[in-house]
Amino acid sequence: MNTIRRRLPLGIQSFAKLRKEECYYVDKSGLAIDLIESGTYFFLSRPRRFGKSLLVDTFQELFEANAPLFKGLAAEHRWNWTQRHPVIRLDFSEGMLRGRAELDERIRDLLDDNASALGVQCQRQSIHGRFAELIRQAHDRHGATVVVLVDEYDKPILDNLETPAIAREMRDGLRNLYSVLKSTDPHLKFVFLTGVSKFSKVSLFSGLNNLRDITLDARWSALCGYTDDDVDTVFAPELPGLNREEIRRWYNGYNWGGTSVYNPFDVLLLFDRREFHPYWFETGTPTFLVDLLAQSAFFTPDLDRLQAGLALLSSFDVGHIAPEALLFQAGYLTLREVSQPALGQWVYTLGYPNCEVAASLNEALLPSYGLPARSSFENRIRLIDVLRRADFTAMASLLRALFASIPNDWYRNNPLAGFEGHYASVFYSHLAALGLDLRVEEATNHGRIDLTLRFAGQIFIFEFKVLDGDRPDGSALAQIRDKGYADKYRSHGELVHLIGIEFGRVARNLVGFETETLTPGAGMPLSAPATP
Repeated sequence: MNTIRRRLPLGIQSFAKLRKEECYYVDKSGLAIDLIESGTYFFLSRPRRFGKSLLVDTFQELFEANAPLFKGLAAEHRWNWTQRHPVIRLDFSEGMLRGRAELDERIRDLLDDNASALGVQCQRQSIHGRFAELIRQAHDRHGATVVVLVDEYDKPILDNLETPAIAREMRDGLRNLYSVLKSTDPHLKFVFLTGVSKFSKVSLFSGLNNLRDITLDARWSALCGYTDDDVDTVFAPELPGLNREEIRRWYNGYNWGGTSVYNPFDVLLLFDRREFHPYWFETGTPTFLVDLLAQSAFFTPDLDRLQAGLALLSSFDVGHIAPEALLFQAGYLTLREVSQPALGQWVYTLGYPNCEVAASLNEALLPSYGLPARSSFENRIRLIDVLRRADFTAMASLLRALFASIPNDWYRNNPLAGFEGHYASVFYSHLAALGLDLRVEEATNHGRIDLTLRFAGQIFIFEFKVLDGDRPDGSALAQIRDKGYADKYRSHGELVHLIGIEFGRVARNLVGFETETLTPGAGMPLSAPATP
């Protein structure tokens, strides 16, 4: 376990700089060599700010045989430091490209910079011909096969998704570039492409059939990111004064079929500022994502228990973007479970990776469901105290005020207004935005609970009903009782509150709100208030 406080590598993506300045470093060099030894062509998708650029830089330093940088690391005694390979690195992370001409100019600049660094001159004018010539000449000039590293391979497309015509131009331009990798195979030692999204091979890597996608390979789940053990050992000097369990709840949980990891960006900023904030989420406003979810009339409670097949998770192309694929690839959802109900049929269960994402994404979604940002925030702050005191009269009033704050114009002009799950989505996202411990569709012997909340030593069980009329019928609370939803909590030693909420389509608000509180371990009603 490390006991020496070091410099936090905030914003450092250079492996050499990180090592020379004696920053904290989670050693990925052993995993990097494992990957290199297992094949030649690899693709990895990971969310933004997840250490992809540092990984690419680590590959470059390995192949350029910069042995002093790896002193004391796993690679020190595993790598042949006498063999160097020429490295071509294409980095699309900088700037915004707004057309095919700008993309082609950037590619030519990158190819020229690499040619200069490798001491070769290219004569071909076309991008396809120039890239192929660069690879062949680098092989001849250095007497060793070439390494090609592509960082943020998809950024020119993602930056233009809201303008599909331009995004298609970018896709076609990048496909022209990447197609060179197939024809130059005899000259290549190792190829690694990484980015946020996972475009289909047909749309972007046509013909490159030997490209191995390791995104969902359990062996490489922790290739980027910090594991729980990394935080406990490498960053041990930074932990005193911080609640270790809250660090896990807020920032751990990203998973691609193997070991779960933390986003390095979150962890480093937490250790620097010593405060819990949604650091990663705040670096990029997911406007396109929020709009896509709203247009799809997504039932927000489903986001924490979403199931999809591999084809759907991989279904990503300009003009054909499944919300599930975007949520997963961008890091707003992660793998919770992988099952195989039948041979060859895989089911991937997705959910929020952690509290940061659950709270931040749901807060971002609320305006799309008609809630004014300021009144919604003020309502949530009051709701925390109301929940702590279990003041159900005040809770009913707050919820009625919440739905009353949605302007009539929103109902007239927004297709979501007719979406049956609208009311439950608003209620769920309103609670989830507080970062509370919510469980959706918890299984019992007799059915599934709509929503369970654990807070302040109490358990709240919610059931929702949408009624065609505006007269409450008591069916929501009756279902909680009849199905025995509270039975699994009788021995927990906590107050259990049963809450039936009924929404009226005409009233566009709560029309029924009934509660019942069970004494700890007993099961007899402590109180059964009438509908406020």
